[in-house]
Amino acid sequence: MSKTEQPVKQLIDVQHLATALQRFADDRDWQQFHSPKNLLLALTGETGELCEIFQWMSEADAMDAAKRPETAQAVKDELADVLMYLVRLSTVLGVDLNEAVTSKLALNGQKYPVDKAKSTSKKYDQL
Repeated sequence: MSKTEQPVKQLIDVQHLATALQRFADDRDWQQFHSPKNLLLALTGETGELCEIFQWMSEADAMDAAKRPETAQAVKDELADVLMYLVRLSTVLGVDLNEAVTSKLALNGQKYPVDKAKSTSKKYDQL
């Protein structure tokens, strides 16, 4: 590595989860069903289930949804489902999520510089 090259920071590490999910699928012979399309549809379904929990909540209730007894477990379960399908999809596609997140975060930093984006919800092309 040259002096100008920076090592990719480890922002996230999903390798243990990816391995566990691979084993889970292998044990059930589900690899045959884990096409990118099918995983994406499952991810979308789980995201919809997470959205359903928050549907019609006030902003204040939504902020506390993971702490409220009537919604906390459902929020945790659906977040876990979303994460697991996302990690499984990235594995099947061969995408390194740490590299993707690190790269995208840097790109977003360029698109949304602090001096222009602070305290505004404008999209980058409107800053």
